[in-house]
Amino acid sequence: MGETLFTSTYTPDPRSAIDVLAFVLTPIEAFASDPDELEAVAVLLGAAKEEAIERWQSLQTEALRQ
Repeated sequence: MGETLFTSTYTPDPRSAIDVLAFVLTPIEAFASDPDELEAVAVLLGAAKEEAIERWQSLQTEALRQ
């Protein structure tokens, strides 16, 4: 079982442009340093970053309609 190196109670707000941009602009090296893991992390994060942007756009559109 792995050792916990970092924990946080911070939960990003999907409605916050700052939170979404912070996640999207964070380089993959912040999530993995092992060269063997970087490619897999890049694929997973690429999808997660696209989803974060799409969710933010959807929430913004919804907020404008109300």
